Amino acid sequence: TFQTNILTELKNWKHNLIQHHKLQMRQEKEKHAAHVKQLQNEMENLKELLHTYEISISRKDEVITNLTQALEKQKERVELMRKFTLWRIQHVKTKKEEYANSIADRHFRTALMKKVWAAWRSASEVRWKDKVARACQLRAEDVCVQLTNDYEAKIAELTATLEQRKAEILRLHNERDQYEDTMKKAFMRGVCALNLEAMTMFQSK
Repeated sequence: TFQTNILTELKNWKHNLIQHHKLQMRQEKEKHAAHVKQLQNEMENLKELLHTYEISISRKDEVITNLTQALEKQKERVELMRKFTLWRIQHVKTKKEEYANSIADRHFRTALMKKVWAAWRSASEVRWKDKVARACQLRAEDVCVQLTNDYEAKIAELTATLEQRKAEILRLHNERDQYEDTMKKAFMRGVCALNLEAMTMFQSK
């Protein structure tokens, strides 16, 4: 009958609708499972990338720490060298001043001896002959000239030594500047190498 046909058609329509709904639900579940799996894969990749970044940062920190320690040691060494050089310059300067004072004292005593000799010669000129007086004067002048020559030679020697110390100090300063420049270049090369490594990892990922 017509009613039976309608009921049958309704049942078929209901059944088709349920089947279509089940198919849609199954497709949505499959899409959802695929999406979840994709997100899990992306999460795993991000974890690996994060681990790689952590290793790279750790290596970079280690290199920076080593370079910092090396620079600190170099600073300490340069400071010790500077203090030692200043002490050595002061020592040479003190020795030179002591020797100059000694020379001045000897010259003063020599001049005083000349004055005493002149006074003694004037007082005893009546008793001594001119020949003996001239001989004594020549002898005293020879001694003075010899002392003067010796003092001038010693001063020249000390001056040469001082110039040698100055040249050595200049060489030490140049070595320090060259070493600091080498350390800076090495530090920059290390940083560039780490940055290049990190960039390579980014590009590969």
